[in-house]
Amino acid sequence: MTVKAILSRKGRDVVTIAPTANLSEAVKLLAERRIGAVVVTGADNRVAGILSERDIVRTFAERGAAALDDNVAAVMTRKVTTCAETDTVVAIMERMTAGKFRHVPVLDQGQLIGVISIGDVVKHRVEEIEGETNALREYIATA
Repeated sequence: MTVKAILSRKGRDVVTIAPTANLSEAVKLLAERRIGAVVVTGADNRVAGILSERDIVRTFAERGAAALDDNVAAVMTRKVTTCAETDTVVAIMERMTAGKFRHVPVLDQGQLIGVISIGDVVKHRVEEIEGETNALREYIATA
């Protein structure tokens, strides 16, 4: 299965924020949307970075509450691993595990078209495994 299958089920809505927004705005956005990361996009709507809960926690540990006034650009992860709709779910799981991150922006010709999270990937794999299990049970019952 591919990333496209995940996006077709969950949708392509992407929460973004400008790099010039302050961290307090980003924290509020994450809390309101109940999400663990937000994609940071520049004026051309291209991915400039990603801001995750881990980035925020690390910044608070280093600077305390004063960090809430920092720009998102100062806190975000700049080296963002992205994927395409044609990437397999297994390949994305491997990248997430190796890189120890939980959110991957999906690009098409450099344009942001979606985001998948580790939760999306796990849910998809569980559904696949349940489908395989049911098919095996059915096969055994009719054999």
